[in-house]
Amino acid sequence: MLKTDPQMQAILDQLSRFNAPSLEKLSAENARNNPTLKNAVEEMAAESAVIRSKNLVMPSMPEPVARIEHILIPTDYGEVLASVFTPEGDGPFPVIIYFHGGGWVIANLDVYEPSCRRLCNAADSIVVSVAYRQAPEHKFPAAVDDAYAALQWVLENASSLNGDPLRVAVAGESAGGNLATVSCLRAKDEGGLMPVAQLLVYPVTDSQMNSPSYTEQANAKPLNAAMMQWFWGHYLNHMSEGEHAYASPLRAPDLTGLPPTTVVTAELDPLRDEGEAYAQRLADAGVQVSTRRYEGVTHEFFGLAGAVGKAKDAVDFAVGNLRKIFNTDDNSNF
Repeated sequence: MLKTDPQMQAILDQLSRFNAPSLEKLSAENARNNPTLKNAVEEMAAESAVIRSKNLVMPSMPEPVARIEHILIPTDYGEVLASVFTPEGDGPFPVIIYFHGGGWVIANLDVYEPSCRRLCNAADSIVVSVAYRQAPEHKFPAAVDDAYAALQWVLENASSLNGDPLRVAVAGESAGGNLATVSCLRAKDEGGLMPVAQLLVYPVTDSQMNSPSYTEQANAKPLNAAMMQWFWGHYLNHMSEGEHAYASPLRAPDLTGLPPTTVVTAELDPLRDEGEAYAQRLADAGVQVSTRRYEGVTHEFFGLAGAVGKAKDAVDFAVGNLRKIFNTDDNSNF
């Protein structure tokens, strides 16, 4: 039996004490107000600065950054809001365009703000977090259209943010990891501008939901197999759309030409195997790939760097790879 990291378990226990209804039984509107791991950490921090029985040192909430502003990014379908996190210093900085998770249906910029703050400081980079349109109000490919438009806009306008247009990476968690790599696939297909790197954290890559980790982690928390069925059902107009490469990038016929990629997966996550399978497909296509599985942690652990040691390790791993690309023209040791 797989063992949960004690720090991770403490947060899962707090989440369970909220006694929230099962997400897959809710409407999208109600599901968007269900508590998250971020709420669990905030509750624990409010109760005590240090929970000694769990050896869990709580961070300052939230992690400070030098500046936060909000911008509107134009697209063919209207403007999308983005939060822009800027680190200390004069710049121009590298830029990370970031897409949040939530199965294309729930969550928002606030829920995933801890990841953005941490990446901003750790990578000494501007982070542009995009509020793409969500299903079921805006079904596939609306989120893809917004992600691609936002990526192209940032690549073209990085200097207006005090960023370096030659050092722009794309990143995302879960459904956001899907949008990050799909926006690169679309850039390849349409001759658009390409970022210098991808960071994919437990990305959704396949609508089939039939990998071994789906069976092994069918009842995992905070993400389980039933929830993924619910997400896909809300996102797609009909399930046959899941065969499209822009929905299931693992099914893309050709992955050559995509930028160097870091893939982070969690052991206790139904998405584990499809993320690792996608990493292997990229490597087989000649893409430089660095991947790492973190044992004992679950989906959504990456944003818990202040409270879970393995989350900090994962951020450091990802940022180390990004820094190699941002700071040199030679990525041969990536």
